[in-house]
Amino acid sequence: MTARNGCTNSRQGFVPPWVAALVSLLLTLFVCPPLVAQKVDRDELVNIAVEAYLYAYPAVLMEITRQLGTNCESPVVEKLCAPMNQFVHAATFPDATFTDVVRPNADTLYSSLWFDVAEEPLVIQVPDSGGRYYLLPMLDLWTDVFASPGKRTTGTAAQTFAIVGPSWDGELPQDMGMIRSPTAVGWMIGRTQTNGPADFASVNRFQAGLKAVPLSSWGRAYTPPKGEVNAGISATPPVDQVAEMDAAAFFTRFAQLTKHNPPHANDYPVLARMKRIGLEAGVPFDFDKASPQLQQALRKAVPMAQKWIAAGITTAANQVNNWSMVMPPIGTYGTAYLRRAEIAYAGLGANVVRDAIYPFAAMDADGQPFDSSKKYVLHFRKDQIPPVRAFWSLTMYNDKQFFADNPLNRYALGDRDELKYGADGSLTLYIQRDSPGKDRESNWLPAPESGDFSMNLRLYWPEIDALSGSWKPPKVKPVE
Repeated sequence: MTARNGCTNSRQGFVPPWVAALVSLLLTLFVCPPLVAQKVDRDELVNIAVEAYLYAYPAVLMEITRQLGTNCESPVVEKLCAPMNQFVHAATFPDATFTDVVRPNADTLYSSLWFDVAEEPLVIQVPDSGGRYYLLPMLDLWTDVFASPGKRTTGTAAQTFAIVGPSWDGELPQDMGMIRSPTAVGWMIGRTQTNGPADFASVNRFQAGLKAVPLSSWGRAYTPPKGEVNAGISATPPVDQVAEMDAAAFFTRFAQLTKHNPPHANDYPVLARMKRIGLEAGVPFDFDKASPQLQQALRKAVPMAQKWIAAGITTAANQVNNWSMVMPPIGTYGTAYLRRAEIAYAGLGANVVRDAIYPFAAMDADGQPFDSSKKYVLHFRKDQIPPVRAFWSLTMYNDKQFFADNPLNRYALGDRDELKYGADGSLTLYIQRDSPGKDRESNWLPAPESGDFSMNLRLYWPEIDALSGSWKPPKVKPVE
């Protein structure tokens, strides 16, 4: 016998109707009382609306990025675009014209695959990398990394696994691994270690061995279907598109996304908060039918939340020698929704810290913002050189978070470059707009032609010294 609100009487056997009715009533009133709508004052409306924006931001940004990254009939290497459930592989490093993803890197070659496993699993075949470092992190629609096959986790031998949806219940072929995605839609953004342009051909051969096939076509000849091109999809960087969305467009899109992409199990507190103002996961939201008070609160929340997100990447981090050390949570966030939104804004597709950490700098040793008209040096003592099991790099970004055009087409320097070290094992990098001289150009990271800039250190498979905080990157010093 089941009472209202899902309460259940576990007693079995015949129960007189009048007894059943009475028990049902008592259960409803005293055990499972009906939810009563609560009045939410104006300030609380805004507070909940801000929380909702922060919670929803990564999913909306992922969706806009997905639309742009899949808006093609067949894989387009130059734009790193491919139809759903198909790989596209970067054949070379991106350059200063690449604006689809903020803060790209120039020390691995990307392999991108947007997947939709709502209908059936997607089988992924990975070749033997011959010991080469690679990783295939998978992000759900909330940007949490739920799996990361690669050298650190699964080794470098050939492997085959299936990505299955959150509610899929079936059988896979023997010896095929299973990875369950928390959401129907997600993004695999693989990275393969690439030791400069001379290494492109070798990496491309490994990438060619990465295959994606629907389970229903596994073991048979398979030709991927053509994708659909929507001329209305904007080429504007996704971060900018989301920033320009008004409250109606943003929250309506969020509600649409949650229909097939469920929240995480630990999201119930924030979901309950949002439900109080009429935002419910999986339920369509009509902004025009919302009360004037709610409409006003949602409109007010957008710039407030955006300000928090944009500022958070520096204020939320530990400052070490004027480097922002953004340590956990990264890649998996639990209920740290502001941090999740900050990382999505500053570097969508970030790995978990065991795979990589990204010290970030936007100011010099004196606390002044980097200025491309000035000169700087970054000097590592021998014991300060980034401790890694894979590799490290220093990457330059302009004031739009993209690569800065320069005469050398050089956007990063790292341990795989032909750097010149001091006799004592130290390393000095020169960061400036103009050449520091031919004898120093091997250690030169060009700055943009104008404006502010920022930099990221990338430590792939960092050693425990880097993860524990005992290693500290040196200050970037201005040169008079």
